[in-house]
Amino acid sequence: MKTKKLFYIIGVLLTFFNLKITAQQDSIKSNWKFSGITALNISQISFSNWAAGGDNSINGNSFAKLSANYKKNKSTWDNNLDLGYGLMKQGRKENSKFFKTDDRIDFASKYGKFAFEQWYYSALISFKTQFTEGYKSINDTIKISDFMSPGYLNISIGMDYKPVEKLTILISPVSGKITFVMDSILSFAGAFGVKSGETFRKEFGGFMKIQYKTDFFKNMSYSTKIELFSNYLHKPQNIDVNWDNLLTLKINSLFNASFQYTLLYDDDIKIKYDSNGDNIADSEGARLQSRQIFGIGLSYKF
Repeated sequence: MKTKKLFYIIGVLLTFFNLKITAQQDSIKSNWKFSGITALNISQISFSNWAAGGDNSINGNSFAKLSANYKKNKSTWDNNLDLGYGLMKQGRKENSKFFKTDDRIDFASKYGKFAFEQWYYSALISFKTQFTEGYKSINDTIKISDFMSPGYLNISIGMDYKPVEKLTILISPVSGKITFVMDSILSFAGAFGVKSGETFRKEFGGFMKIQYKTDFFKNMSYSTKIELFSNYLHKPQNIDVNWDNLLTLKINSLFNASFQYTLLYDDDIKIKYDSNGDNIADSEGARLQSRQIFGIGLSYKF
């Protein structure tokens, strides 16, 4: 990870922790509610004269899921920040490369004004990208992604349904989505749905976002987020899907186990695949993408 981006992550975390501490120390009743969980998981395997064979490896991944929510009278303001980064190094050689296993920046800010019963007039702005460049495999030298390549900006206006504190459903018939590809090589290749040589692509459509989180069995918590987007102007039936899940189990005051699972489908992201089973990528098209991460390590929850 580049040094500047590492300092950026640390700065964001410290800012949230400072806001939380300041709010707790304030004797005046606050309308803000801060919560979050951060974790650092590391595993290592080493072999020496091992008859059964094997290769040395070290893996590390970290994530932070933070929220700052405001509520006063008939107004609400919900802010969420999800960060994740993981690296793996495999092999006995000193010059073995680190390979990225997780990388995400996901920020969303939603303002709501009470309408009636459990419904709010709402406006949402969200942004997603990654920290560093990505490659298909550890030996590849051609990058397939980078910071702001892609980057996604979404602006939505609609109604937010909040029947209980744990659940929120945003329905937006008016939503704008901009896909950024700022890397010149990826832009020239027309990656992530932009036209060759252009740096962004605009879409207009409908958007839905469902969020739910709960604690159960005293030491377990679960959160899920589903985002659906339909482009009115191009193949509206092909809905983009982003479904994130996080399950955490508290072991003690310092350690926890976590399981992350993501399903992603974007009709504009074309992936090469083997269509006839000969181990040669001879076709290209939109595919269902999935990612799962399991880890045990240090954690902090508030």
